[in-house]
Amino acid sequence: MALQEVTSAFLKRFRPSPGPLQRAWTSQCRTASTAVVQETNELEESSFLHGQESAQQQIERFDPAAVARRRNRRLPPSRYRFRPPRYYRGPLHPHQPPKPSDPSSREFEPGPFSLPRLEQTYHDTLASDYMVMAYTHFPPGYAAPQKGERLRNWIGESPYYKNRPPRGPRGGDTLRLLRKPVTFRNLPQLERVTVHTMTKGAIGGKSEYLHVGGMVLQAITNVRAEAHDTKNSVAGFGIRAGEHLSLTCELRGEDMYHFLSKLVDVVMPKIKDWPGVKGSSGDNSGNIALGLKPDEVALFPEIEVNYDMYPPKLIPGCHIMIHTTATTDRDARLLLTQVGIPFYGKLID
Repeated sequence: MALQEVTSAFLKRFRPSPGPLQRAWTSQCRTASTAVVQETNELEESSFLHGQESAQQQIERFDPAAVARRRNRRLPPSRYRFRPPRYYRGPLHPHQPPKPSDPSSREFEPGPFSLPRLEQTYHDTLASDYMVMAYTHFPPGYAAPQKGERLRNWIGESPYYKNRPPRGPRGGDTLRLLRKPVTFRNLPQLERVTVHTMTKGAIGGKSEYLHVGGMVLQAITNVRAEAHDTKNSVAGFGIRAGEHLSLTCELRGEDMYHFLSKLVDVVMPKIKDWPGVKGSSGDNSGNIALGLKPDEVALFPEIEVNYDMYPPKLIPGCHIMIHTTATTDRDARLLLTQVGIPFYGKLID
């Protein structure tokens, strides 16, 4: 202590007296240091190390109803609560529907959640092979023959022919869709699949046939079946108007590809003495239909693995309509042949 006092006295003798600027600067530093110390003490008092309540106390104190009562304003509505108008009223209408990729859109479909093997094969292999099989070579200087008018005019001297609209083509009044040259822009592809069944055992109010049919369709398609009622009564078959006798499932996307994969790879090879789909099947617009009997529907793996769940006498047959983007039955048949569906008999385009 004596040494420190001597040293401080010696330094005071040779240290010059502080000026007004130095004294002001020193007071500011002391004030700032005092403020920092006070803030530090406040932080230390509010630190998580002091006064932390346990998890059980937080659970007991949690009361969402009380929080909602204390809130003096309404929460903003969620964007997913918006429902676009049911009908599209044109591009100039103030309310425009969102894009199909928006979750609030009526056309929104979640997914894809997987990559079906059939879809991947189509984009990797079948699409390019289809262009090769549908290619038509025309040498240089080739001129396409002139085609007649699709609608025929009324030719004659009858006064009734004047200002009369043209008549349809020969053989019927329905115009077929025009076939454009196949390019990479309009390659036919699978659009959707419709699975339909008519449970005639449900006539007369026997609902067990309808329930089992709906369970079977839902199991093999992964889509909930929709029941349809009859519009008119048919006394000869004992059908009354309003009875639910038919079921329908519409498959798109992943469900469609998975269903066709099971149909081609599992079910069709197990059918004994099955020649294939008739070559006359089609609606002249690129849609092909085929049918399965009840014992053939039971070959689906979802039914076969749990066969005891479905009474054999109640399992219905079904009709399968495969919708494609092709405009002719020939193009649709070529696409389904690539997928693995065989055709037999006379091919009618």
